[in-house]
Amino acid sequence: MTRFDTVILGFLTQIHLSPLLDHAIRVIAGLYTFKGFLLIPLLWWIWFEPGERSEWRREMVIATGASGLIALAAGRGLAHFLPFRERPIFNPDLHLHFASDSLREAGLSGFSSFPSDHAMLWMAISLGIFFVWRGVGTIALLYTVLFICLPRAYLGFHYPTDLLAGAAIGVAITYVMTRDAVRARTAAPLLRLAMRLPGPASMLAFLVSFELITQFDDLLRLMHSVIHAV
Repeated sequence: MTRFDTVILGFLTQIHLSPLLDHAIRVIAGLYTFKGFLLIPLLWWIWFEPGERSEWRREMVIATGASGLIALAAGRGLAHFLPFRERPIFNPDLHLHFASDSLREAGLSGFSSFPSDHAMLWMAISLGIFFVWRGVGTIALLYTVLFICLPRAYLGFHYPTDLLAGAAIGVAITYVMTRDAVRARTAAPLLRLAMRLPGPASMLAFLVSFELITQFDDLLRLMHSVIHAV
């Protein structure tokens, strides 16, 4: 753990909020409603927004969605292959008291803390929104920082460097995927296919949106269940 992590976590754990506010933060961190359920619909809004440059906007939506998928896969992959990092809440050497002590068995103990897949995914999505709508995108980026990333540090789910690294990787992925040269080779062909097959494309877009919102958690639980059963 870096000195930066120590200072930030020490500061956060010294903030004395009311039990009601602590509960609210735990709810915000735990429910999909306060994560992708607020951000993914903005991509659908961009897709159906009439006006000029609609084709460009739809390419950006596809590129942003692809960035989210890549970011989530990269986050899970890095957490698996990099050296395991214990989450702050499970690290007794820190001698810190987090507001999430009652959530110690919330399914986090078996996953490495670094990097934060939440930060990777939702910063990737928010930046894509920002590239299309600067005003709304700025709000989306601030929302991701304040309501998705910050609570996870406050509750001891992640070190600040986990979140910063995840955010940086997510931003880099979206930046690359939305560049003209990359988008022309990836998003543009998919858009042409979607226009030819609107029914299957809409169905697939809904399924991908749902899985991004839930971060594929149900599918992962199903896979783990099957593995254990076998």
